[in-house]
Amino acid sequence: MKTKDRVVVGMSGGVDSSVAAALLVEQGYDVVGITIKTYNYEEVGGNAANDSSCCSLDGINDARTVCADLGIPHYVLDFSRPFRQHVIDMFVDEYLGGNTPNPCVICNRKIKWEELIRKGRSIGARYVAMGHYARVRHDPDTGRYWIARGNDAVKDQSYALWALTQESLAHTLFPLADISKNEARAVADRLGVHTARKKESYEICFIPDNDYARFLRETVPGLDDRIRGGDVLLEGRKIGEHDGYPFYTIGQRRGLRVAVGEPVFVTEINAGENVIIVGRKEDLRSRRFRVHEVNMQKYPFPDVPMRIDAKIRYKDPAAAATLHPQPDGGVLVELDEAKHAITRGQSTVWYEGDDVVGGGIIEEVLD
Repeated sequence: MKTKDRVVVGMSGGVDSSVAAALLVEQGYDVVGITIKTYNYEEVGGNAANDSSCCSLDGINDARTVCADLGIPHYVLDFSRPFRQHVIDMFVDEYLGGNTPNPCVICNRKIKWEELIRKGRSIGARYVAMGHYARVRHDPDTGRYWIARGNDAVKDQSYALWALTQESLAHTLFPLADISKNEARAVADRLGVHTARKKESYEICFIPDNDYARFLRETVPGLDDRIRGGDVLLEGRKIGEHDGYPFYTIGQRRGLRVAVGEPVFVTEINAGENVIIVGRKEDLRSRRFRVHEVNMQKYPFPDVPMRIDAKIRYKDPAAAATLHPQPDGGVLVELDEAKHAITRGQSTVWYEGDDVVGGGIIEEVLD
């Protein structure tokens, strides 16, 4: 019997979101399953029907079947227009600017939360729920909400949720916060959820074949003619030509097609001059970088330097650092010890224990 508030569950068709919905039904919530269509399949190319993609046609059908089994309504909402604007266009612009973006962070904030909350309110839903391995914490004294790591350290997804706003966090439920991935599969088996053994999705949803170079070439007319044949520089001298600067990332070694008698790595991408700069492994180590698009969660934007643990990519172990607030609303991050291959466009997320203090986008690597 439904005794609690209405909640819309973002359902990809995978085991995690399916179990999230099933647990909420079991807990007495009035659950509505929502699957979002984020892109037009004919526009992205690749294997658009890939059943491991979170937004694939197979994913939509699996979500519909799960909802039917749970006895809850299921709707497919077309968010392709805002997704194009906020995620795909950003992705392309960032690569053309010589950066390496993380589109899932922006999708989480703008599409999976803000758009879904807005739609949910139109049908009387108080909450939005996702199958993420993370939790929401709240301090009633300050009124602030923040993300914290979930129980499963291996599957922890707090890094990708730093951009969620206070408004979004106040209306978020994470039913999987206290369980592991293996426990989620066991729950799926117990409840008869047919996606219990479905394989996981890892690729970017709108690039289902995981070939982002192909995607950029097909999305940007004449791209190869604009970028191919630029210089590869080592210590200011030309040692070769590259295939196109958007197809390289900081720290890359393979595929450079240069021979200098020792290993070299991409240390800088200069989009304005169509140049790739390479160097030795030690040249990739940095301690300081500037951050923009800052979003604070646990605390307001600081007035004075703040000690935190900083991650510079999803798989990066957090390391001690100091945040130096800047007058323009950005932050200068100073690590206690240098890290390898800090990359413009990637997210840096700041922790206090298991709690997400905030995060932002790496704008400039200093030294």
